[in-house]
Amino acid sequence: MSSLLVEDIGLLVHGDRSMAPIRDTTLLIEDGLIAAIGTGGDDADGVLSANGLTVMPGLVDGHVHPTFGEWTPAQNAVGWIHNYLHGGTTSMVSAGELHIPGLAFDALTPELVLSIAITSKHTTGRMRPSGVKVDAGTVLLVPGMTEEHFDRAHREGIDQLKFIFYDWNRLGDGEAQRYVRWAHERRMTVKMHSGGVSRSGSSRVAGADVVMAVRPDVVGHISGGPIPPPDSDIKAIIAGLPDTYVEVCSSNNYRATTVVVDELTRHGRLDRLTLGTDTPGGTGVIPRGMLRNVCFIASVCGMDPVSAVAAATGQTARAHGLRTGVIAEGMPADLLVLGPITGSTATDALECFALGDLPGIASVLVDGVPLVATRSEQTPPPSRSVTWRGAVRRREQNRPTPAGAHASGCC
Repeated sequence: MSSLLVEDIGLLVHGDRSMAPIRDTTLLIEDGLIAAIGTGGDDADGVLSANGLTVMPGLVDGHVHPTFGEWTPAQNAVGWIHNYLHGGTTSMVSAGELHIPGLAFDALTPELVLSIAITSKHTTGRMRPSGVKVDAGTVLLVPGMTEEHFDRAHREGIDQLKFIFYDWNRLGDGEAQRYVRWAHERRMTVKMHSGGVSRSGSSRVAGADVVMAVRPDVVGHISGGPIPPPDSDIKAIIAGLPDTYVEVCSSNNYRATTVVVDELTRHGRLDRLTLGTDTPGGTGVIPRGMLRNVCFIASVCGMDPVSAVAAATGQTARAHGLRTGVIAEGMPADLLVLGPITGSTATDALECFALGDLPGIASVLVDGVPLVATRSEQTPPPSRSVTWRGAVRRREQNRPTPAGAHASGCC
């Protein structure tokens, strides 16, 4: 059994808005899982001193578009997942591998979309690029699919489905609703592209009438991706589907995001908000996109920073059926150590978010393994430095390994 004690934590934020942050505490990690908060660890193999910084769950990006590993043809960029790791993202969910060169959006067939999803699941999803947990292989739902297509997807471990290129002229025939039922019978999550046409130019406009008829689990980029539904539709969706998650992405309409947060607040349902970046795509590669999301909804939209962190971590994970995003006993130790950078008037990461200040990331851990040890490549350093003692395993960031596997080394 390997163990790591994280001590000198100035503030611990759980990723669950119902749990109050804890000041001046410790965290014990055993075999990649959180074993205890505030107790134990005297004989731990290694020690990470947070030196008064904030510890919170790693960010969960609920909307990415991977293609092949860490290459994205949308921006002809390589290594983007590595950079997102250094921006604090430890888990991400595919919203469809739809940027494959030559993919004809007007000629998608059930066999084609299922084959793409299976291939991505067993390549990008298997290798954990740069150590990030990538739930890759999302089936883009098209007309003509049978229950056997859903069975095959389920057998291959696929758990995410998405409506984006579906022909909504046939909404009345019941096929889309049947897809949702088949998905739920197999414990799959259904996301829907909402709003206007996306970068592809081929997605179908989906307003309140479509969303409320289909009743997906997650309404993708409700505040725009980049074009949102009208304000009246946003309000109708939030009021009419009280158990559905709604997603805000960094490639959005910022004004519409304030409408979403205000409406969720009015209904007392900020627990329904999830976050993503909707990248890589036309908006680019944004390593700090999730941090920017949290800063925006906390500082501009007036959301309590504890709730903002929960939206970027535990709530997004729960919406997509992921086991991560919350600091609690028995959960994977996917963690960030971060805090104010020099020049900020904030005293901890929550104050940074409330002010709209980008915090500096010192360490990023996935399953208790430090993938970023003392300094992020994508943020300024926090004003305090972390220190390590003892034997700590660290996976080499430039050498992908299969999910669950770690290389040995010394930090």
